[in-house]
Amino acid sequence: MSYEDILYEVKDGAAWITINRPDKYNAFRGKTCEELIDAFNTAGWDKSVGVVVLSGAGEKAFCTGGDQSAHEGQYDGRGTIGLPMEDLHSIIRDIPKPVIAKVQGFAIGGGNVLATICDMTIAGDRAVFGQVGPKVGSVDPGFGTAFLSRIVGEKKAREIWYMCRRYTAQEALEMGLVNKVVPHEELDAEVAGWCAEIMDRSPTAIALAKRSFNMDTEHQRGIAGLGMLGLSLYYDTDESKEGGIAFKEKRKPDFRKFGK
Repeated sequence: MSYEDILYEVKDGAAWITINRPDKYNAFRGKTCEELIDAFNTAGWDKSVGVVVLSGAGEKAFCTGGDQSAHEGQYDGRGTIGLPMEDLHSIIRDIPKPVIAKVQGFAIGGGNVLATICDMTIAGDRAVFGQVGPKVGSVDPGFGTAFLSRIVGEKKAREIWYMCRRYTAQEALEMGLVNKVVPHEELDAEVAGWCAEIMDRSPTAIALAKRSFNMDTEHQRGIAGLGMLGLSLYYDTDESKEGGIAFKEKRKPDFRKFGK
């Protein structure tokens, strides 16, 4: 596949996959997701690759989730909601290589979910984490909720989704959402150092460990499939559409007029 929305490079045994849409704060559209899936599949089964790094281009954002300009009820690609999110989330888990999220700037919405799903997350001290779904008429009813609660605990996960607050890199570290925080200018070097350590480890042992970790939460894939179907139906409602319209009009949405 020829890539338009991402960059792919292999350095010293590490595959670096970079969402290259800095003008959109590295938000993804259907095409972006397809390219990410292809790149993860390529890296995952390349025997010269021992670890994968997921990052975002530029200084402002790791990823800010779905591109609202490509969201008119449903998104602009394939899949249950117009984005192949189940496939993207699954391949990050399924490839037999550790995936490190390198987070600078914003990891918001679907970007926060990607950082959550990656095996490990290293953040620069300028990173900001958080969810926005209920503010814009959306939610991740799969790994982004169920798996998040395994990482940060039920109470904190519910706070993150219900309140839609933003959290500093240090706060994310304290809740267990990231593995390490380093000064922004040291982020690339720190991630490269972790990659080098992994390259010295047994790839088969790591592959077995990753599959063992995943088995404990594998039932959440089924939750995600059912949840995404429900989300697709929700996206067709006036309540959900109000979130997208208000976002584009830069006003506070009025969800309560549709409330239960």
